Amino acid sequence: MDQVPLTHSECVKLVRSPERHRAAGRSRSDGSGVLKPYRPIDRASATDRAFLAMDSKRAPQHFGVILRFGEADGFDPVRAREVLAERVAAVPRLRQRLIRTPPGCGGPIWVDDERFDIGRQVRVVRCAGPGDEKALLDLAYSVIATPLPRTDPRWAAVFVTGLADGGAALVIVAHHVLTDGVGGLAILAGLLDPGAAPSGAPFPRPRPTIGRLARDAWSERFRMVRRAGAAMRSLRASTAAAGGLHPPRAEPCSLSSRIGGPGRLAVVRTPAAALRAVAHRYGATVNDAILVAVAAALNRALRDRGESLRTVAIGVPVSGHASGEPAHGNMVSPLLVSVPTTGDLEERLRRTSAAVRAGKSSATGPPPIAVLGWLFRPLAALGVYRWYMNHQRRMHTLVSHVRGPDRPLTFLGRPIRSAIPIGVAGAGNITVYFEVFTYAGTVTITAIADRFPDLGVLTRALREELDRVTETSGSGRPDNARPRR
Repeated sequence: MDQVPLTHSECVKLVRSPERHRAAGRSRSDGSGVLKPYRPIDRASATDRAFLAMDSKRAPQHFGVILRFGEADGFDPVRAREVLAERVAAVPRLRQRLIRTPPGCGGPIWVDDERFDIGRQVRVVRCAGPGDEKALLDLAYSVIATPLPRTDPRWAAVFVTGLADGGAALVIVAHHVLTDGVGGLAILAGLLDPGAAPSGAPFPRPRPTIGRLARDAWSERFRMVRRAGAAMRSLRASTAAAGGLHPPRAEPCSLSSRIGGPGRLAVVRTPAAALRAVAHRYGATVNDAILVAVAAALNRALRDRGESLRTVAIGVPVSGHASGEPAHGNMVSPLLVSVPTTGDLEERLRRTSAAVRAGKSSATGPPPIAVLGWLFRPLAALGVYRWYMNHQRRMHTLVSHVRGPDRPLTFLGRPIRSAIPIGVAGAGNITVYFEVFTYAGTVTITAIADRFPDLGVLTRALREELDRVTETSGSGRPDNARPRR
């Protein structure tokens, strides 16, 4: 969602070891008679486990980013890998893997990977010809759509050489069980210049005993019972924000079609300042303006097929991360927004902004799949979630927006001139969705499509709709007389 952008130093602060931000719990003696706190057991959260349940080989729950550098002259992939290895050591989660616990010992836990090898996590690949942006996007999609090994840390990085403009790129991919978009931004900052400060923790750290796991699991069960009332209130609020148990059906159209073909990526960019100026003039946010542009562009693509929509039902992930919170686990809840496609631009912005504000306060708690994880996970294992996504009529598309630093970051002293968010074409009947990243004054929107035949038409329409919004930044009112195509 549209948040205050994080500075690089703020991002680095978020990657400190999660253990520093948790209660120490019980104590133990190290043999000297001095009591030291136990290291808390680091379990996957209910939301993390829900993402694991949604995982599939065809549509892994991955997200990532392409970082574009300038001239590649003198770029040394070997040295780049060495630097990444040093900086990964300062971000404990990147050298951990998720393992099951014995029966009665609770959910999966994160443990240090004694076999960790940077060579398995980082590769160097030469881009296929002609080495343009489309070739880079195709390569990045092949990386993000490949399931990460479950026995390794849930991330990967690929240095890309051979680009036509003489530059280089770094593709970073993570599983949603590792973190969400905001937490991923914090982890990313720890890998770039100047890197995160060393955590100071020994590696590998000993795993908790079965006795500790069992005691912790039973303590958590008791805490869940005490929190049952609050959890149900949170469930009702977050369910309402996502459209309720019986949401109005999204208008039928070919956007909601069974997918399963090869995924494709396309990118549209726009200046952040101009978009922000217009949005704020009408009491809206940059994210509201993006939703309005996406809805209008989708409708224009449909009109070329002989269809039309009055409103587009858009799912918007809302981050629950508080400022200064460690990059740890998933904190996202769904918000469903009906965005008008035609009419006065000012009115569409105001209506969309009001709808987002009305639902956002309810969507800041845990998502329904987390509260009802005990039910969701077995149903997902039986294929019920996949069946639902193939038949859902709640939304037409998704738009996920993460705001990064306003100033360019560097890696090995080389400026990162652009950052492209990427995702996997998911299972179900959503033929196109959008990942958005605001970085260094530019809003970059990536359309992720599967069996969406008009991707070129859509991206041209989206570019024109964004231009239509930003062209009003220097005038008092939007140009409503401009004909719509």
